[in-house]
Amino acid sequence: MSERRVLLIGYGAIGQAIMAHLQAVSGYRLAVFRRNIGHEVLPKGLETLHDLEDVDEFAPDLIVEAAGQAVVRDLVSAWLQDGIDVLISSVGALHDAGLRERLETAARNGCAALLIPAGALAGVDYVNAVGAVPGTRIRYESRKPLAAWQQEIERLGLQDEAATKPVTLYHGDAAGAAARYPANLNVAATLAMAAGGFDRVDVTVIADGRATGNTHTIAVAGPVGTMEVRVVNAPAPDNPKTSMLVAHSVARAIMNHFSPIRMV
Repeated sequence: MSERRVLLIGYGAIGQAIMAHLQAVSGYRLAVFRRNIGHEVLPKGLETLHDLEDVDEFAPDLIVEAAGQAVVRDLVSAWLQDGIDVLISSVGALHDAGLRERLETAARNGCAALLIPAGALAGVDYVNAVGAVPGTRIRYESRKPLAAWQQEIERLGLQDEAATKPVTLYHGDAAGAAARYPANLNVAATLAMAAGGFDRVDVTVIADGRATGNTHTIAVAGPVGTMEVRVVNAPAPDNPKTSMLVAHSVARAIMNHFSPIRMV
């Protein structure tokens, strides 16, 4: 069996963890796309691509975005149009309806797929199954330690209040949450995509000095039934806005993509 060629866009903490997972199993040829040449040396077995011509020559079977929303906006549609499947971690970019339409059109034209991992969440399969059922209500609460929201708390002048009690930073729909907090609320966008619409998920964002991890609570109620799930994820060591689980989820999604037997 030929090696599956996987190209990673971005090589921060999450990207490094994803590649470490893939290097631990056989059957992959791995490359990292980096426009700027850094001083650090990549682990043995990782190729480095520096421009789009290098990407064409590498001919990836799957491209994995772990670099931020700008990459989703600027590069992904062309790859989809060329028939390359793309898995994105910056799902919050999809709050832009125009971008969603452009990516969907490119994927259809290229007979490719835009892949969205569950990321830091549980229960996405349930939301996907019942999200379009009339009368279904979906609520999502994000509760993270103050370190994840330090800049926002300072911007709003809430330092004293946040030091004594949880503070609500946002309440509204998933589109507003993803647009307002692109580095923190990819989860809200993931739920919205599963539910079939950014207006179908009610979002509350809380900074809580007593929180011990990144806590995600999803509550669903409707004609089909009810569900409530609460996940407490350990923050990534060098980025408290992101959960360690994200890298595990993306790596598993990559492996599932190539597996002959898949959970769907």
